[in-house]
Amino acid sequence: MYVLHALRLSLAQILQNITYHALKYSGENLREDELETNTPIYWLRPVDARALSESLKLLFNLSQYYPERRSSFNKALPYILTILYHTHLEPKPLQPPVNYLINALLNTDLPGSPVTRAEEDSTNSTPFFPRSNFTMYTQRLISILDLAVRNEQEEELERTAIPLLTLLRRLNEIAPENVQEHMRSKLLPSNAERDQPLGRSNSLASRLLKLSTAPSAPDLKEGVSSLLFELSSEDPADFVRNVGYGYAAGYLMTHNIPAPASLDASERDAGEKVTSVDGQEINPITGQRRDMEPPDPRLGMTDEEKEREAERLFVLFERLKATGVMNVANPVEQAAREGRLEEVDE
Repeated sequence: MYVLHALRLSLAQILQNITYHALKYSGENLREDELETNTPIYWLRPVDARALSESLKLLFNLSQYYPERRSSFNKALPYILTILYHTHLEPKPLQPPVNYLINALLNTDLPGSPVTRAEEDSTNSTPFFPRSNFTMYTQRLISILDLAVRNEQEEELERTAIPLLTLLRRLNEIAPENVQEHMRSKLLPSNAERDQPLGRSNSLASRLLKLSTAPSAPDLKEGVSSLLFELSSEDPADFVRNVGYGYAAGYLMTHNIPAPASLDASERDAGEKVTSVDGQEINPITGQRRDMEPPDPRLGMTDEEKEREAERLFVLFERLKATGVMNVANPVEQAAREGRLEEVDE
């Protein structure tokens, strides 16, 4: 009984503190001396940022150790979102108070979860997806992710970005269709990027693709790949079409998800799903449009040029095998052993 009473008092004080910060961050109830060139001085005072951070950490810890009381913390959700929306973002944004805001959101019962479903049905409103602008908070999180992957190294993102990726994945599960479509348009490669192999542009989607294969950041790689897979409706064919089999293969293999049978053209309908986008044929491995791929250099070669190229490759394979660095089979020798070579008259 005493613990429950103390918990209620702590929660009431935390809500009061977070409400105070939300009003300040939103620019409401500011005195004239708290404004400087229309910017709240409050944003620039480290002591206020630290006070907010401590309240958010306490909220996170209470919700972590008393999960059965998480529904009581839902009252803080609109105020946390207000602060997240209005707070100033540094070039490396995943630092206090932004990281604590994201952690606090992860430990609340997000709209759409079983605990809050009845409340939403009765009020016909969701804090994360307000009727005035369904995507405002989702886009804010995407903007934070964009800043982070632009300015932080893989090792830093491995430490800081996992909660943000997890929150985006949870939101994708419960978001209305228009919000899910917005997330796909921002986080998955666009058709305009298919003029070249996917992952080579400077868009957020391309940078995420590169992070999905980061060898030095296994948790980051898993989080990014899971987000992209879930944005693809957890459909392997959609996943391969959206990111290319080159980026999708590792995730599908490590999660024992069969690759689309359409990659070997065994199913016509599924094959078209993987190898075409908006009626344009694409390379399922790289995701690039077929009509934008460079021409095959062998097409304009004479028989003599092809023979010289084969001899050059033969020598290169022999040199590589002689180094002992790796055991490679010379394709010419292998073809001879398998009886795939035939003599022709000069």
